[in-house]
Amino acid sequence: MTQPTPIRREHTPLDTALFLAAGGVPVLPLRADKGPFGNCTDCAKNACGGRPNMRVPGPCACPRPCHAWAAATTDPHTLTSPAWTSAWRRAGVVAYHPGGAGVTVVDLDDTAAVTWARQTLPPTRVVGTTRGEHWIYRGTMPSANHVRPGVDIKSLMSYARWLGPGTGTMSLLPSAVLALLEKEESTPARGAVDSSTSARWDRSVATGCRHTDTYIRTGLDQGLARVLAHRESGAGTAAYGVARFLAKQHTTCPGPCALDTLGEQIIDAAVSVGVPEPYARRAVTNGMGAVLGAIA
Repeated sequence: MTQPTPIRREHTPLDTALFLAAGGVPVLPLRADKGPFGNCTDCAKNACGGRPNMRVPGPCACPRPCHAWAAATTDPHTLTSPAWTSAWRRAGVVAYHPGGAGVTVVDLDDTAAVTWARQTLPPTRVVGTTRGEHWIYRGTMPSANHVRPGVDIKSLMSYARWLGPGTGTMSLLPSAVLALLEKEESTPARGAVDSSTSARWDRSVATGCRHTDTYIRTGLDQGLARVLAHRESGAGTAAYGVARFLAKQHTTCPGPCALDTLGEQIIDAAVSVGVPEPYARRAVTNGMGAVLGAIA
């Protein structure tokens, strides 16, 4: 008797997500371009106040996969709920929240970074990526981009793509990785920006600016969009570039131009996509200082 040929079923992103969630790994869907799905209208611009597990705890109880890493969950009922179904149908990648799974991912973005890790860090579980490797350690720490050339840290308040289980035995988070962030946080800023996150640019605080409101807001909106587009990596660098560009627009103004309020909005945008606030603040301060310091 001829045995029937078994039909091989392709695993969908949701299948992978449910498998990971069953093992205690908080997961979320990503778009085909590797970015998280945008917030719904109720959560747009954080109008909902944000989720309780975000940097600033909030009241949001939205059933949709809003707020990127903060939406990651291990609840199978949430993952298979109607509110998530549309996202899973369009998902191209499964992501997970490393900090929520109790791990830290050292994201090595190129061959030079991989070579550095092999010479510097203790062996651990390694997952190959399209350009480099993910080195995964047991233990959590704050996340940060560009702690050294080609190296990002993804742990708390961040997400990483699920690219498979990898190979090797997972080691405890070493002091050499923790030191990367300590070194980054100890880098002195070139200047100080005295501002408030609640401040917004308007003519009342920019009485010496020679530009129109439309000109300022257009440039700011374009800059914020650039920062927000770097949801996986590079937002800190983008924040530096945007801050430097905006500062350069005001070098011939008699002042004051309220650049501190513009800077706070750039910082908020960077933090919203996972950049630690001290790093975002320093990037913006240094970006503006690179221009303003040269003309002081």
